[in-house]
Amino acid sequence: MNQLRIANGLRVLAAYCGVGGCTRGYQNAGFHVTGVDIAPQPRYCGDVFHQGDAVEFIREHGHEYDLIHAGPPCQHDCTLTAGTNAGKFTYPDLMEPTREALAATGRPYVIENPPGRAAKKMRVDVTLCGEMFGLAVIRHRNFELGGWTMPEPTHLKHRGRVAGMRHGVWYEGPYFAVYGEGGGKGTVAQWQQAMGIDWTDVRKEIAEAIPPAYAEAIGLAFAAQYASRDGEVAA
Repeated sequence: MNQLRIANGLRVLAAYCGVGGCTRGYQNAGFHVTGVDIAPQPRYCGDVFHQGDAVEFIREHGHEYDLIHAGPPCQHDCTLTAGTNAGKFTYPDLMEPTREALAATGRPYVIENPPGRAAKKMRVDVTLCGEMFGLAVIRHRNFELGGWTMPEPTHLKHRGRVAGMRHGVWYEGPYFAVYGEGGGKGTVAQWQQAMGIDWTDVRKEIAEAIPPAYAEAIGLAFAAQYASRDGEVAA
């Protein structure tokens, strides 16, 4: 746990929580975390879990939280859907409904998505990278901040390539590719260590999460700003 704690016990709603990559980060930053996801999440690491539609839950309960973090699925606009899988699958576009629900709560929020087509629908206020936190993943993620701001950490130069097979050639590197099954992408244990996730050993769950370090950094920045705004003292 990080040493910074907020005495009033801030509460965050993690929408589209999955197994809880962002949840664990907010917990490390001192938050009580409620997660909501359309699918059952038996290995979710948060304090409270609700199975249901994330947009509906935000609309009905979002105003009850100090901060809302939403990571709507990006499949509708992702490169794979537009390219290799074009015409094979149909996914709902959840970005705008999510943003509208968040704005209606009047609460500060975070929207998270990977770079690419989906990110074009976001205002990118902060981009985080595993190298910023000494992780063995690059895993860039963009964040839109609603109702508050934070400084963006310096984007450090990457130390090398992502290890794995590329067109039949093996490349060494300090990072793992935490997605898919092939290409020498590392063992489950290596993925867990690279991401900072130790409460699930299911590859799909790890691959769909963000490193907890990202949400911890965001949570600490929000908590410090919240304490300063309300004249409280972080101990």
